[in-house]
Amino acid sequence: MTVVSLALMVLSEALTLARIEPFYSWNTPICWTGFILFADSIVFAARGRSWIRSTPHEFAWLALLSIPLWLVFEGYNQVLRNWYYVGLPENWWLRMFGYAWSFATIWPAIFEGADLVDVWSGGSGGSSQPGRSGGFPLDLLVSPDLTDLPDPPALPALPALSALSAGVGALMLASPFLVSPATARYLAAPVWLGFIFLLDPINARLGGPSLARDRRRTVDLLLAGLLCGVLWEFWNYWSGAKWHYTVPIMENVKIFEMPLPGYLGFPPFALECWTMYVFVRLMFRRLVE
Repeated sequence: MTVVSLALMVLSEALTLARIEPFYSWNTPICWTGFILFADSIVFAARGRSWIRSTPHEFAWLALLSIPLWLVFEGYNQVLRNWYYVGLPENWWLRMFGYAWSFATIWPAIFEGADLVDVWSGGSGGSSQPGRSGGFPLDLLVSPDLTDLPDPPALPALPALSALSAGVGALMLASPFLVSPATARYLAAPVWLGFIFLLDPINARLGGPSLARDRRRTVDLLLAGLLCGVLWEFWNYWSGAKWHYTVPIMENVKIFEMPLPGYLGFPPFALECWTMYVFVRLMFRRLVE
């Protein structure tokens, strides 16, 4: 699988450079599918466990939830106006399929990338639980069948510092809607940070894993965000169906399509992906109990 998935990424990019369809128009989802399979196979070879091989149901949840979770940021972009798409299929159904496939790879790419970073750095999976060193899906405390989990803890009031963090996060996420449209375009940074401050203390209160308590996972995710960010921009640059940025800060100083300051947003975005996914799965856990 490692060789096949690597070959898929290389072939898709090569045929994209040659402008050969369907790769030219579908390079992004094809390459990201290849990357996810590549990372998963490396992690499985190193640990004997991985997202796809060990928890396929959880991976399916991850891919499906990736779509509406990313649509949250597409909604913010209606106010921020920081990117737009070109070269998309004219057929509505085909265009929606392309959106869904592309968006479904975002969270899996980040999480598989974090596991890959952890393997490359010699980690055992970033788990703080004894005997559970298989990586991100195996210490989520939110497994697909929910049968091996302890009872959820009671919900005490948020400590003052956690409450302050959640309040700051909520304010950051609300900020683009509290200013003029011209000013909102400069408020991407609060959006790429707000969910971390808002949700991480709530996840801890709900009995889930918290970034504040797991330095190794935080580092793995930050590095995965940067890795995925560079790959996103690399694969996007030559694709026929792609996105362009209209970021109003250093807009003409770019690496690929992304203005240079924009790369600072990818690492915290990975942390947001984690906090958002854990929150949703914890909510699902409580609903089915």
